[in-house]
Amino acid sequence: MYDKFYPWANSLSKNVSINLATLGVIGKLKAPGTWGSLAGVGLYLILFRYLSAPIYIIACIALAYAAMGICDAAERHLKMKDPGMIVLDEFIAIPICFMPISLMAACNSFWFVLFGFCIFRFFDIVKPLGIKNIQKIEGGVGCVIDDIAAALCTFAVLILTRAVDVIANLQTQ
Repeated sequence: MYDKFYPWANSLSKNVSINLATLGVIGKLKAPGTWGSLAGVGLYLILFRYLSAPIYIIACIALAYAAMGICDAAERHLKMKDPGMIVLDEFIAIPICFMPISLMAACNSFWFVLFGFCIFRFFDIVKPLGIKNIQKIEGGVGCVIDDIAAALCTFAVLILTRAVDVIANLQTQ
């Protein structure tokens, strides 16, 4: 259905599309979504937090686009709709959680990143606020967009948490 948006994905072989979508062995582990999200934290910590804001946003958009095509191809090869073994969606969503906050040094602490990871997993598993309905979209778009929605909800929680922290620090000064 969405082939016209990522025609390049049709040229991916079964092995390539499935290995990319499952991040290799990660998709075969117990609780693959959690492991895929943890790999996304690694992506954020190693690469993304050092990017300028415009490059960060472009990279997130490019990864989301690529993931939609790859996940679409993998779903077709597997003949399954958003199977748990596909974790590329969680992997690319985690940097979106931290997108604008990555420029604030205080928000790169272990505890803040752990908090963001846990909030993302909550939104990804529970799928509140209509996220469950978004997942029903066909193909790679549906596979990825629910994780992007969970990442945006996580982003909102992190921004609110940071705002409350800043206000509390101003009041104590």
